[in-house]
Amino acid sequence: MNQKKDTTIYDIARKLNLSSATVSRALNDSESINKNTKKLVKDTAKQMGYRHNTFASSLRNQKTNTIGVLMHELNSSFITSVLAGIEKVTAETGYDIIIAHSSESLKKEIANVQNLFHKRVDGLIASLSNETKNLDHFQPFFDKKLPIVFYDRVDESSDTTKVIINNFKAAYDLTRHLLEQGCKNILLVTGSLDRNVYSERRRGYQAALKDFNIPYRKEWVLVKDLTNKMGEEAAMEALKMKPLPDAAFITHDFSAAAFMQTVRKHGVKVPEDMAIAGFNNDLVSKFVEPQLTTIDYPGRDMGEIAARTLVNHLKGISDLGLMKTIIIRSELIVRQSSQRRLEPKVR
Repeated sequence: MNQKKDTTIYDIARKLNLSSATVSRALNDSESINKNTKKLVKDTAKQMGYRHNTFASSLRNQKTNTIGVLMHELNSSFITSVLAGIEKVTAETGYDIIIAHSSESLKKEIANVQNLFHKRVDGLIASLSNETKNLDHFQPFFDKKLPIVFYDRVDESSDTTKVIINNFKAAYDLTRHLLEQGCKNILLVTGSLDRNVYSERRRGYQAALKDFNIPYRKEWVLVKDLTNKMGEEAAMEALKMKPLPDAAFITHDFSAAAFMQTVRKHGVKVPEDMAIAGFNNDLVSKFVEPQLTTIDYPGRDMGEIAARTLVNHLKGISDLGLMKTIIIRSELIVRQSSQRRLEPKVR
């Protein structure tokens, strides 16, 4: 069975006895065409099943009105909220998005970056995988002067536009909270220290210990891939430690929830024996028992700001060259999992 030929502007022009230029301008809402002609052309185009040829238009205009979005994972409410923020802005401003995710694999990230480049996206919003060491694979974008806004997982040594929270301060505040609860043996479970988010959180943890005259012990920092399974594994390691940690700061809420569930199964009371805190304020933090102390990491704000920054650059409203690091707010949320001493403000 032969596929039906697509309707073109020339078909519409013949039917209406108009020039193809008039039809094209009417379909593109040109002010030079009166509203009655526009309505006639658009109604006829709809009746004839006309589809706008975005690809041909993009080749003529050297732009696709498409933004690539590169994510390091898809299975967290934080990432979902970032994506919701990006989609809100792109929908409002007339951009489509192409979403790719690396699943924490450098090999997959490289392939995704190449694919998005060849799909001629106008710009890119990207968060790096745990395995990424440098930005060499983004060089085709840099060479073509195609704008990139990095968010969350970034290369802080690079001269690129970044949207982040102050991970150092967030981790410092959370560790300080645990210390103020009387904890002295605080275990840190974190992700790859090659990534800015986790290296900065460790640095904040170290600084808080120092300010309370508690020695930093390297063996009390467990570097994991921060999955539910690794949360359980970290808990089993913690249960063998001498002395038993009186607090655990896990820099990922789902891992923290798995950690807490595991130690409780082995008779550890939370927070009486061990105060526990996570990071991200994922939905799971409110549904575990006891509810999890965490850092509110505003993903939707991050997505909106990253997208707005890129779109404004593409529209000539602002210049990425003048905006290198954008830091958005984060907030310590104290819940029952860490409250060894009563505090006035609980959320």
